[in-house]
Amino acid sequence: MRKIRRAGFVIKPHAPDIKKILEELIHYFEKRGIECFLEEEASRKLKRSEGFTREELPQRVDLVVVLGGDGTLLSIAHLAAQKDVPVLGVNLGKLGFLTEVPLPEMYLTLDSFLEGDEKIISHRRMLEASFKGKVYYCLNDVVINKGALARIIQCNIWIEKKKIATLRADGIIISTPTGSTAYSLAAGGPIIQPYIPAIVIAPICPHALSFRPMVISSELTIRVQLLTGGEEVYLTLDGQRGVLLAKSDVVDVRCSDFELRLISSPKRNYFDLVKEKLSWAE
Repeated sequence: MRKIRRAGFVIKPHAPDIKKILEELIHYFEKRGIECFLEEEASRKLKRSEGFTREELPQRVDLVVVLGGDGTLLSIAHLAAQKDVPVLGVNLGKLGFLTEVPLPEMYLTLDSFLEGDEKIISHRRMLEASFKGKVYYCLNDVVINKGALARIIQCNIWIEKKKIATLRADGIIISTPTGSTAYSLAAGGPIIQPYIPAIVIAPICPHALSFRPMVISSELTIRVQLLTGGEEVYLTLDGQRGVLLAKSDVVDVRCSDFELRLISSPKRNYFDLVKEKLSWAE
């Protein structure tokens, strides 16, 4: 593990006590000789002049600390993964499945990480979505779904160039194991350990009740072609970024070569997290 010389901070600006937490965290790093870089929202919160965009920050640091919720982490996860920068998510939101480290365990976790404890680093594979010559990276999921109108949409689905189905539904979710506890779970998909090499295909309210969620190998490529015209249909990436689709548009989804190195608390494992956050099997 490379030595941490520069740490970057991304925040949810309206989280409780965020200014105090951020100031104390910066003091913690500076006392250890680690230079601190602030994302724009964090810079404004501390009334400092220089702040960096979320696109710029992973290029300048060796570690990103996210203070907020899962949405805040997802907004920078795809950028950090492309630069191989580890991310620590501190939960100041509600659910906190990705920002899994609670505030009381923040310094314990940082101490372990800075001392070189590799066991607390979880390697999370990303998805790569290709559309009209552009490539997008996602930690949780790639979703194709309708806009505000109540009509269903139709899509052709291929796996490795073999057409497997024509879907009539509200949409489709293609998820990583990390994202299996997010939108995919709400659509009836399974919970999958993050380390399993798999992709989940989950329809959203399918017209045919026999169209159940499916788990496939992470080595396969999925192609989805939109057959519906005259509707607002979107390609949504991690619930953070969206692109409008038109009839006959094609989206290819595969497992990316990038991984996000997500730092977890040394006091809990994945099964503790599932039970704590989802009350699984209780």
